[in-house]
Amino acid sequence: MWISRGLRRVWGYVRDAPGTYLWLGVLFLTTVALHHMSPEFEQEFLRARSTNLRELSSDPVRVLIASAMWIEGGRWVPYAVLYSVFHAQAERWLGTVRWLAVCGVAHVGATLVSQGALLWAIRAGVAPGSAVDAMDVGVSYALAGVVGVLVYRIPGTAWRYGYLLAVLAVYGVPLALGPTFTDLGHGVGLLTGLACRPLVRGRPGKTRNPKETAAVGSD
Repeated sequence: MWISRGLRRVWGYVRDAPGTYLWLGVLFLTTVALHHMSPEFEQEFLRARSTNLRELSSDPVRVLIASAMWIEGGRWVPYAVLYSVFHAQAERWLGTVRWLAVCGVAHVGATLVSQGALLWAIRAGVAPGSAVDAMDVGVSYALAGVVGVLVYRIPGTAWRYGYLLAVLAVYGVPLALGPTFTDLGHGVGLLTGLACRPLVRGRPGKTRNPKETAAVGSD
């Protein structure tokens, strides 16, 4: 039956990207929790888990981890699609450890650079002092890093540069037109992913199913 074959393929796709779907499962649970909070409590709750300047100065490790477990706005389905398209592909290609390394470096690096720029803006009088409590939770910096590193997975120079130009436009246009610290973070996350090229060495340009790889090796 085509239905059973389709389900097996879906399960195989999910099974080969365990980190992606475990993370997505956590985001589903935390999103459900947010929907049971009042708007006022939700804002205070998320602010305490935000990588803003106040929280970073008091407990950086905690908020760097916690901020990646919540989605501001409570819209989980779009992230389920994005995780399946980008994160799952990267994890299946790089392996869980390398994929997680890209996510971690992009998330931490983009957060520190964007918040450092915000601190400079506050001290220069460009941004208000209240910006130390700015909301900064979510998974978009890590996603930008994964989008960047996937440039090296695309075969063919034309397709690869076409993809690169597209993602540079997606992340670069907001940064050029009216930059916020979040736009800067997305740009840094993308560049961090592009800088992770050493992590892709030895990886094939096309994702392989582990069973197929084993079968080839046994011939």
